[in-house]
This record gives sequence, C-alpha cells and structure tokens, in this order.
Amino acid sequence: MIKSPEKLADTTIQFSAPVRANSPELQQLFDFIALGASERDRDRILPYNVVELIRRSRLGALRIPVAEGGGGSTARELFEVVIRLGDADPNVAHIVRNHFSVTERILRSERTPRNRRWLKAVADGAIIGLASTELEVKRSGGGQVANTKLTPDGDGYRLNGTKYYSTGSLYADLIFVRVLVPDGTKAFILIPTNREGIDLVDDWDGFGQRLTGTGTTTFTNVRVEADEVIFETDTDKDNLPYNIVPQLFLTAINAGIIRSVLRDATALVRTRPRTFYHAVSEQASEDPILQQTVGQIAANAFAAEAIVLAAADGLDRLPAAQAQGEEAETAAALATSLSASKAKLIVDDLALRSATLLFEVGGASTTKKSSNFDRHWRNARTLSSHNPNHFKARAIGDYEINGTPLPQRGFF
Repeated sequence: MIKSPEKLADTTIQFSAPVRANSPELQQLFDFIALGASERDRDRILPYNVVELIRRSRLGALRIPVAEGGGGSTARELFEVVIRLGDADPNVAHIVRNHFSVTERILRSERTPRNRRWLKAVADGAIIGLASTELEVKRSGGGQVANTKLTPDGDGYRLNGTKYYSTGSLYADLIFVRVLVPDGTKAFILIPTNREGIDLVDDWDGFGQRLTGTGTTTFTNVRVEADEVIFETDTDKDNLPYNIVPQLFLTAINAGIIRSVLRDATALVRTRPRTFYHAVSEQASEDPILQQTVGQIAANAFAAEAIVLAAADGLDRLPAAQAQGEEAETAAALATSLSASKAKLIVDDLALRSATLLFEVGGASTTKKSSNFDRHWRNARTLSSHNPNHFKARAIGDYEINGTPLPQRGFF
C-alpha cells in the first residue's frame, strides 16, 4: 500500500545556486535524506519532499558548466556524489539516474537554441525523467519502439502510446521519450510531464528500489511541438558510441549501498547489549570475528568506490579524445565502456555479499521488519538485475578473446 506523499519537511539547509560537489550544504542534504530513508523504504512513502529539496538545491545541474549556470563538476565528481547519494538513499539516487543521463546527452550536443533552453531549465532546478521501454518489443533495451508514435498535427505532432519502467518520471518536470516519427524512423522528444494527456502511474511492484516511480506512462493525444523532437539525423544526436553514464550510475548506487551497510554494521556492533553464545568476548565490539566481518565490509566499500571512480575517469578523458577525431573518441569510449562493464561485475557482487554479511554481524534479531536491514540486499539485487551480469561477462570475454566491440546501444 502506498502512503501519502510526505509534506516538505522543515529544513535549515540554505543552498547556494547551484550546489557544488564538495559543498557543506550538499552533505547536509544527504544527511537529511538518510534520516528518513529506511522508514520510506519500509512503509513505501514516496519521497516527493526529498526530490523537491534536490530541485531547490539544483543538484541536477552538477555537470552543467558554471558559465551556463551549473556546478561545473567533472564526471568523477558526479559519481562521487552518486555514491554518497546512494549511501543516503539508493531510491533517491535511482530517481535522478535518467536525469543525469539525459543531461549528459544534451551537454555533449551542439548548443542550439532548443538545447540552451533545456539546459537553462535544468540549471533552474528542473528534473528530467525517461520513458523508453515498451513491453511489446521482443528484446529489452536497444532503443526499440513499437507503439509510441507521433502523428502530424498542424505545425507539430500528437503523441500516443504506452511506456513501462519510466524510472524517475513520477517526480520529474520533463520527460524524455523515445518515439516513432511518421516516416517510421526513431526519435526522442523532451516535453513537460504536466502536459495534457500524460498519465504517470506508480505501478512498480518490485521487491527492491520500490520508491523510484518505475511505473507505466501513457500518452493520449499529447501535443508535441516541432522543436521538441530530436531526430536521429540531428547534429545533436547522441555522439557517444556507448551508453556509459546510465550503466555506471547504477553501479555507483550499489557502491553507495555498501557504504550504508558498513554504517549499519558498525552501529550494530557498537550498540549490541549482548553477543553470541559462542562468542570469544563478552562485549560485541571486542569480538574478533565481528571485527573481521566489519573489516571485510569496509574493504568492500573501499574497493567498490575505487572501481567506480576509475571508470568515471574514463568519461573525463572523452572530450580530449573527441578533439582528436572520431576514431580516437570511439577507442576511448570503448575503453570506458569496458571499464564500466567490468566495474558492474565486481561491485554488484561486493554489494550483495556485503548486504549478507550485515546479518552475520547482527544475527537473527536483524531480520525484524522494523529494522528493515533487508532493504540493502533487496535494493542491491534489484539494481544488479539491470542487464544481468552473465551478458556483461560474456561480452567482455568476447572482446578480450576476439576483439568484438561491446554493443553500442542498450548495454546498460
């Protein structure tokens, strides 16, 4: 059962405009988000208040250059922030995943008046959601479209169709939609979510990441202006050969979950009033077995963060490669995509193992629903299920053995 959205909580956080990656108010924001994360997950309270604070902070403008009203962060700094936000609340981090993916696409495109308008909206706090997946296609991912179509309407279009797994759109101001244009080719549109004819439904019933708004979106005779359509032949189409940002984003959230597991495990050992019957110490904090377990979780958290940031460094090298020409950019993007794929294999495993180790620290009492410690495993498992790892491992192996490039689309 979905509880009513929370009212916007009182907070003394005063945001600069916009918030920067290492600013004190950003940590204050994450601390505030973390306070209610477990309760929201346990009781399925949709985090509208938290998203509103993110909107006010203009966190979504983190990657926009300072000269264009943004935070001017590097890719590495972005993923440092994603890890911290995943630590505070992985649901909230997942909500803004598509926002940053779409913003990155616009940033790497020509600064047309349309793109400047969209970037200005993000710099002012707008959040972008995504509606791409259709259940009618035979293969998930890859940008396939079956029923979401534009039809001519004067100097613009009308949009009809249904999308699923529209993560983040429930909370968004704008929605990025893959569509079929009248000639049968594919395109994207970016339109306001409050436009007449758009119906956002919170019908996601997964056991993890339950608050992400990953539901159904229906478009019924929605008006679309001509300059809201991005055709595949446009000069501002996606100029990266691999979908790296959305892929690495989920891995970074899992790295954040490990940090959250470490915090809970440490607090459990420090505050336990009793210990196990066969324990070698009367005090839990002095038990070498528990110390070893917490130490392993800490090492997992360190490794996961290091791996994610190493892959993010590849994204920061892409502009220099692009300046050297298409061949250099493609090679650099391939290397970064490989790094992101390898990172997923390792970090997903570390997250799931760490979430299990938490119960080794706390024992049967940690399985109480009121504690909600199982959220870590549920959320990590759900995130890990995006493009199952055996497909990743096979593609990596094929590249290492045969030099076969990773798929260019849908591989996230």
